Amino acid sequence: MSDLSESPRWHLPFLAVGQMQKEVTHNEALSLIDLLLARTAESTMPNTPPAAPMVGQCWIVGTAPTGEWAGKAGFLAGWTSGGWRMISAKAQMTVRLTDGRLARFDGAVWQVPPQVTAPSGGAVIDSEARIVIGALISAMQSQGLLSATS
Repeated sequence: MSDLSESPRWHLPFLAVGQMQKEVTHNEALSLIDLLLARTAESTMPNTPPAAPMVGQCWIVGTAPTGEWAGKAGFLAGWTSGGWRMISAKAQMTVRLTDGRLARFDGAVWQVPPQVTAPSGGAVIDSEARIVIGALISAMQSQGLLSATS
């Protein structure tokens, strides 16, 4: 029997033998699992917690967090009926942003691909096509779909 108090990967709380109010620990684990299963976040990486979050909303915390997020740069912050739940990002973790893009944690920072827009106009088609193709290649590399060339 292991004497671990939490899971090694996501730090989900375990129930202890003879623990009173097991529902508290169980519900905490379910709240964290709910955030991990959905893995959907707002499209920005703010440093300050929003003033009026809705239950179920989640954010990727920015690089210089303040307030209740202080010291949690790069974490996933989910708002629940019990307050903020923070999840430490793991290498290769992906989160779908509300604008449809996928953010990927490379082990150090979150990589968010740029928005790619369709070419417009038509006077200089070749240079516009090159710009769009370059943006697409960059977006695919940031998502790990293409390897970066040297």
